[in-house]
Amino acid sequence: MVRLPLSPAQVEAGRRLGRCLRSARGERDLAEVAHAAGISPETLRKIESGRLPSPAFGTVVGLAEALSLPLTELAEVYRAEQVAESA
Repeated sequence: MVRLPLSPAQVEAGRRLGRCLRSARGERDLAEVAHAAGISPETLRKIESGRLPSPAFGTVVGLAEALSLPLTELAEVYRAEQVAESA
């Protein structure tokens, strides 16, 4: 199966998600949070920097749990532009 390229809006949504996760991590060690989420530190680094704008659902769930964030909050961050455009 060929994966379609992400649209500019999807890339920007991934960047927003990464910024939100980085902010939620605060002073916690990146490797500690990555381990708690079940991912590699490099994967978390890529998500936070926006270089991985479309992480797998299981990855997002693991990060939400590791950072004590509700999934609905992360969904709102990801969809923020879509919601603003439809208003």
